[in-house]
Amino acid sequence: MLKHKQTSRRTTWKRAVAIVTACQILSFALLPSAGMVVAEAAATAAKGEQAAAKKDASAPAPKATATSLGLEVTSAILMEASTGQVLVDIDSNSPKPPASMTKMMTEYIVMEKVENKELSWDDEVTTLEHASLTEGSRIFLAQGDKHKVRDLYIAMAIGSANDATVALAEHIAGSEPEFVKLMNETAKRLGMSTAHFINSTGLGRNDMPKDYRPEGTDETVMSAMDVAKLVRAIVVDHPEFSEFTTIQSFKFRERDQTPITNLNWMLEANKNITNFKRYAYQGLDGMKTGFTDQAKYTFAGTAVRDNMRLISVVMGTSSKSERFVQTQKLLDHGFTSYEVKSVVAPKKVVAGVEEAPIKKGVKTQVPIVTESGVAFVVPKGAKVDDKITHAEKLIPENELVAPIKNGQKVGTITFTYKDKDVEQKQTVNLIASEDVEKGSWWRLFFRAIGDFFVDLFKSIKNLF
Repeated sequence: MLKHKQTSRRTTWKRAVAIVTACQILSFALLPSAGMVVAEAAATAAKGEQAAAKKDASAPAPKATATSLGLEVTSAILMEASTGQVLVDIDSNSPKPPASMTKMMTEYIVMEKVENKELSWDDEVTTLEHASLTEGSRIFLAQGDKHKVRDLYIAMAIGSANDATVALAEHIAGSEPEFVKLMNETAKRLGMSTAHFINSTGLGRNDMPKDYRPEGTDETVMSAMDVAKLVRAIVVDHPEFSEFTTIQSFKFRERDQTPITNLNWMLEANKNITNFKRYAYQGLDGMKTGFTDQAKYTFAGTAVRDNMRLISVVMGTSSKSERFVQTQKLLDHGFTSYEVKSVVAPKKVVAGVEEAPIKKGVKTQVPIVTESGVAFVVPKGAKVDDKITHAEKLIPENELVAPIKNGQKVGTITFTYKDKDVEQKQTVNLIASEDVEKGSWWRLFFRAIGDFFVDLFKSIKNLF
């Protein structure tokens, strides 16, 4: 009996030791796993934070306001030139007196006339009475004075010379009222919906020579949006603009003691000019200042950095210097926050839209490419691949009849960039990338027979 009790005690003791040992082994086994679980949870959290950071980096830039940018203007706009995308909009559609920014329309028309061979930079312009009587900023033209188009253009572009502007207008159209008609027609063509001109200079009606004031009480007005559209037309259609707008000073006549000084203090070239270097801005090469009592101080500027050209317009600023200070705020925001990303280059194949069906050719398809490139303005560092879609619209096959010429339009393709509440669209032409000759009668005959049997077999198959 005693022996049985001792054996039972030994068995209980062994079981207790075994249980304790097992618990210790189990705890040591589980501790690393617990550590791994904690580490994995921490890693997952870290990845989540990284993903959130990446998401934030590619999110649309917050909408800029006059308050957030510290702007002191009555209206303003910031636009990217190649796309026309608006990046900052401060009451940009309200028509206001533009002052001498009006002269940019005269500049644009002159460059158009030169490009179309209707005018030459070396043509001689004879000053008429109206121009000689025009005051404000001027180069003191006398009636009968003769000067070249180029010299008058420079005086207008960098010195804002009112008399030079009127002289050019009268030379082109015969009179300023006829030139104003051309200005308003051009504004409509450029999509400037609020623009209305009564003269070529931007002077108020009461500041014009009394005998040359137009009938009525209306004044010249443009919205900041329309000014930006005009600047865009100049920089896109006439990239040679900077040959004139970057001239820092110009001696109009040999006898002139003081040369005309460019009123644009922000020119990058002014970085070494004592009086202007605090305003000089990297990449800035245009465009036009303005002032009247009604308009206050205005300025349309354009600058290019890292292959992105921005256009800025400020209206209703308080002083000569403030228009440049406010412009810098706009441009700094644009260059800091945005970049241009190319989606497709000119003359490139778009995946999934490689060919277009045609009729009566030696081939039934023609290879196609984009006629021009597509790019979007996006927040700096943004990933855009998964935010871009496209939809093509090909000309119907029965309307694309061989022969097809290389470069012939065969349709359009619209690219859309969408990120949250930001959406941009661009449509470009699709064109043939090679010639396709008309097929011979024999080839077309056998193709027609083949098509007949294909359609027949499809019809029979559909019966079952």
